Amino acid sequence: MTTHAPHPSHPRWHAPAKARYLGAHDDNTPLEITLVMRRRGETPPTATWPHTAPLQHADFDKHGGADPADVTRLRDFAHTHGLEETGCQPHRRVLHLRGSAASMQRAFGVTLGRYQPEDGGEAFVGCAEAPALPEGVIAVLGLDRRPVARPHFRKPLAQPSQTYTPIQLGQLYAFPDGDGSGQSVAIIELGGGYVASDLSTYFKSLGLAKTPSVTAVSVAGGKNQPGSDADAEVMLDIEVVGALAPAAALVVYFAPNTDQGFYEAISQAAHDTTHKPSIISISWGGPEDSWSSASREAMQTALLDAAALGVTVTVAAGDSGSSDGESDGLSHVDFPASSPYALACGGTKLVASASQISSETVWNETAASEGATGGGVSTAFALPAWQKTAKVPAATGGFAGRGVPDVAGDADPLTGYQVRVDGTDQVIGGTSAVAPLWAALVARFNQALGAPLGDMHAAVYQIGSAAFRDITQGNNGAYQAGKGWDACTGWGSPDGKTLLDALTALRKSTKKHAQ
Repeated sequence: MTTHAPHPSHPRWHAPAKARYLGAHDDNTPLEITLVMRRRGETPPTATWPHTAPLQHADFDKHGGADPADVTRLRDFAHTHGLEETGCQPHRRVLHLRGSAASMQRAFGVTLGRYQPEDGGEAFVGCAEAPALPEGVIAVLGLDRRPVARPHFRKPLAQPSQTYTPIQLGQLYAFPDGDGSGQSVAIIELGGGYVASDLSTYFKSLGLAKTPSVTAVSVAGGKNQPGSDADAEVMLDIEVVGALAPAAALVVYFAPNTDQGFYEAISQAAHDTTHKPSIISISWGGPEDSWSSASREAMQTALLDAAALGVTVTVAAGDSGSSDGESDGLSHVDFPASSPYALACGGTKLVASASQISSETVWNETAASEGATGGGVSTAFALPAWQKTAKVPAATGGFAGRGVPDVAGDADPLTGYQVRVDGTDQVIGGTSAVAPLWAALVARFNQALGAPLGDMHAAVYQIGSAAFRDITQGNNGAYQAGKGWDACTGWGSPDGKTLLDALTALRKSTKKHAQ
């Protein structure tokens, strides 16, 4: 299997950026941390449509879980340093520990401080240096609690020129028949919440016979907590998936906005044997180089777990153009969208007339402060084998990196989505809407195919432009759209029925050659 090594020059650690140091962390409240352990044996293969079947949950531990010897050694390490074990799940490669700040600082060689975000947000505990990793550990999560991601939604500042319900977009993008029956869609949220009565009102307004099933799952202390700006993200995600895959079970995993919370949400969703999601939708992320290498690697292993278990992961590519909101004058991509195990979803500006698309261009309203699609080339992940013929340009410094995004859909807030948030009907855009749009499309694909697509990159890149609306006009700053794949909208927006036919044909071709 192809490995995705990080760029060797990528920064390993930095103190919390854009935050003011308030002083030493002297709170006596015990800290809860997650040790992410290395795998035992070989890296498990990803489930790639239509060639490689997914691993079964019951078999995952022996293929991709932690080595029992590492677990024993780390338990001894915890005992030596006065840390209490609060849980261990070897199949997920996690050991949960609790202890005082003083014990944590001695065990992992860190100095814990309190930091105030530049935007005046809630103060957090942070590390001035990277934790020392005990043997068998790839990341220590929870000592540094800086916010790692932002939601990728945009509310329009000006009056939108045209807006759509998710159902209308499904029709414009020729979604195949289906309602997502038999599928479970995981939605990752790092803040905010939803109000069930709002969902009921919204889905009834769309003419749905009943409100889709929505279940909230608490991860690492996170919970469904409406009442903040992040509600717009949560409601947008649920309403887009629910409108287009109303018979699917929607499971919303609420976690804190930390590397620990983000990792735990993805890992728990991938390994959830109760809800068994076949798709994970993620509309949160942050600039690739804002992550520590250990945190990013831990996230990578969770995303690989999902791919090995046959779970497709759709991720928003960002709403701040090719800079991803950074001010250094360079191009940046968003993570986890830049992961080779994520189907990165970029954004377009969609204009329709008489139920037909009349124009679709790259979403770039930067001049009006209405955002632009993320996209570019990773400086952390090497060019994957399935992307070698896509003519991905070199990244900063000439690095041959993974190109972002893979696919696209309507994201311009001026041609945005009609949704309901906290009792108010609103219009929202952003690539946050495209990740759940594609999650709903994959739910219909899985339903029609009778099997999970899993990691669909190889299939998408083999099929290419033939099953997409190729977006050839516009730019996201540093990158220009063109024929075929580009670093603004990937292959383009979906022609759903054609893409399903192409995926079906690939399976038939594979079976024929196997005989």
